[in-house]
Amino acid sequence: MAVATSWAIQGSYFESCNCDPICPCRRIDGVAGGRSTHGICMGVLSWLIEEGRAGETDLSGLTVALALRYSDDEPGSPWTWILYLDERADEEQHAALEGIFTGRLDGDAETHFPWAWKASELVGVRRAAIELEHTPRRQLLRIRDHVIVRIRNRYHGQEAVTCVIPGHDRDGEELVAEELRVSDGPLSFEYTGTCGYASTFAYSG
Repeated sequence: MAVATSWAIQGSYFESCNCDPICPCRRIDGVAGGRSTHGICMGVLSWLIEEGRAGETDLSGLTVALALRYSDDEPGSPWTWILYLDERADEEQHAALEGIFTGRLDGDAETHFPWAWKASELVGVRRAAIELEHTPRRQLLRIRDHVIVRIRNRYHGQEAVTCVIPGHDRDGEELVAEELRVSDGPLSFEYTGTCGYASTFAYSG
């Protein structure tokens, strides 16, 4: 199915990974990030599209999530990742979301999605019932049998923190996760008390 190459989406974003807060991959007080806390990053990203389109296809109200793993010490630090797309999406919406979040539709993916500009391994694209709540400091993501992320609260430091995925031009808030768990094929991990991050996003192509 052909997908229009003109697209734009915006909304809210939150993530969590196994790094200690503040995640050292982020830009902190204007200083560029570096290695992850443990040298291997495992985490989950999520997007709630408040307004969006790809050509004439409306994407508003749909949700997307991504589970990941990469090693700082592997040449190029390629990502191993699974993309979860809202099961409510029809065929045109599904194709558009897959094109945007795999980076195949180019645009801002080349700036914000490390898995798109690196030689990474996409394990699978899953249609999923994504339960996603972006209430500030109480964010929740649940994908039955595969993923759960629950945010405990904000991180209480005063540092200014930004992240490349929503964009360093956008204010964000460092968080602490109560629970981070993934069980899906080659991605299997479970943590508590690790870092999280929330912001807004606006991508186009």
